[in-house]
Amino acid sequence: GRIDIEIRGSSSQATDKKQYGFTTRMADNVTNNNVSLLGMPEENDWILNGMVWDPGLIRDYLSYNLSRQIGEYATRTAYCEVVINGSYKGLYVLQEKIKSDDNRVDIIKIGINDNSSPKVTGGYITKADKTTGGDPVAWTMRSWFDTPVDYIHELPKPEDVTSQQNDYIRSQFFLLESTALGNNSSPADGFPSVIDIPSFIDFIIINELSSNADAYQFSTFFHKDRNGKLRAGPIWDLDLTYGNDLFIWGLDRSKTNIWQLSNHENDGSRFWRDLFNNTVFKCYLSKRWNELIKPGQPLNPSNITAFIDQTVTEISEAAARDYTLWGIAGSFQQNISAMKTFINTRINWMTANLGSYSACENVPVPPLIITKIMYHPPDQSVTWENDAFEFIEITNNSDQTVDLTGIYFSGTGFVFRFPPNTSLGPRSSVYIAGNAQAFNEKYGFMPFAQFTRNLSDKGEKLTMVDAYGNIIDIVEYSDSYPWPDADGNGKYLLLTDFYSDNNDPSNWIASDEIITSDPGLNDTLKPVIFPNPVRDILRIQSGYEMQNVIIYDMSGRILSSENVNSTDHYIDVRNLSPGLYIIGITTYNKIWLSKFIRY
Repeated sequence: GRIDIEIRGSSSQATDKKQYGFTTRMADNVTNNNVSLLGMPEENDWILNGMVWDPGLIRDYLSYNLSRQIGEYATRTAYCEVVINGSYKGLYVLQEKIKSDDNRVDIIKIGINDNSSPKVTGGYITKADKTTGGDPVAWTMRSWFDTPVDYIHELPKPEDVTSQQNDYIRSQFFLLESTALGNNSSPADGFPSVIDIPSFIDFIIINELSSNADAYQFSTFFHKDRNGKLRAGPIWDLDLTYGNDLFIWGLDRSKTNIWQLSNHENDGSRFWRDLFNNTVFKCYLSKRWNELIKPGQPLNPSNITAFIDQTVTEISEAAARDYTLWGIAGSFQQNISAMKTFINTRINWMTANLGSYSACENVPVPPLIITKIMYHPPDQSVTWENDAFEFIEITNNSDQTVDLTGIYFSGTGFVFRFPPNTSLGPRSSVYIAGNAQAFNEKYGFMPFAQFTRNLSDKGEKLTMVDAYGNIIDIVEYSDSYPWPDADGNGKYLLLTDFYSDNNDPSNWIASDEIITSDPGLNDTLKPVIFPNPVRDILRIQSGYEMQNVIIYDMSGRILSSENVNSTDHYIDVRNLSPGLYIIGITTYNKIWLSKFIRY
């Protein structure tokens, strides 16, 4: 295929081995051509990283992979040897360029006309960085030591950003600065209301584990989706790490026994240190770190060592050729050995110096559960796209009112957070919809709120968390078996048992029952089935008049349906084979689901 290729980089411009960026083109040499390279998702913007400052040839590759292993997006990577116009250039890492894309930074691409709320709220990619690339400085913040930190627009591009967009995203950073400086950890109006705390914690963890000399000041990316929180990352440019630095220029800053966010040099904006010094944030940072270094976890020393050894085996022959071509000093194996020693020492030092996390170790979370998911509505309207009819039901599965302030869905791709000072009553539910007006037209009542973006038709992980990132509920649904079939056929996923694991597909069925607003029924009057297990006759008693009773098999197939119109009903189940079944009982259009065993 055709490509446009250019030399890229800042400090690496001074080296003989060059860094390259390239764009894949169509045959006309103008039109972008989205292609998959070395198994990565299709795109057109790529980078060939020559690792020119890294004698270990692994620092970026290791860091990006560790970031993905702990659940954060980082550029995908693959080693390759590069030949340009017949000239061998040595060992490189092919990697994705940071940009807005469903498979990269999964945020909306903001347009030039998106200048009022909610469109002006995203999506953005912003970085703190050097100005050597020629892009204008969007704004400047100050470090803890009052040195300047320059911010540059990545999305929208500097030449496309409007004054309204610049003012909006700038305001988010200065709001973070003021709330962190004020030590305000309130979910309603403190820094947890501005930032996605888990992404900031993971960003710090990878940059501090690697002791990245450039962290926080340069190559420091942030992103924000429409209506979403400000998120840190993706990590980028981690070659001056794990004890490595620009020694040729007299620099030696990547140490095992310092915090890079307070090294009196490249500290970045002061909000980093203010967050680090906040007792609530520091507690969650320590908690996350100690979880990640446990045996079997991504940052456990044994896991990191095994990954390094596997990578070295893969690249050792090419590394020897690269060393010979570019005259790299020292031994490849010695450089790798020194890096392993650094990592083990660094992990021990960080563990000893992060402090206790007992105050946030077992934080209670509200009993909210995802109980319905309409992720792929059928084409049904000339007025609305089918995504407009998507919805999620969230239920308070307790007898106490739940304060919803600060609760949101973390990650990217699906965006929703509850507004401050809202609550959900006992045993009550709310719907959040793809489009509130479309939802109202179809179902006859307004949803609680409208989410941003849309649910994936193929499947995705929905993670509901509190303001500090404590997980309340996780459902990772799919349009494939063993999940019930609710893929564009007019059905939605319906949780059958509120006390079961709702991330287990066997606890869901595909339903096409009409949904209604929650009438706030008293749970003590709900239908009760007995005996269970049952051999012949199943009895149902209800404090409300039952309208209809349906029995399903575990795949969601209807086996029987009876009109009832009473508060006491008997069902002969002797025709059912022994096994597990689901019974759905409709009372005033509310559906109660239970499981029973026929023996």
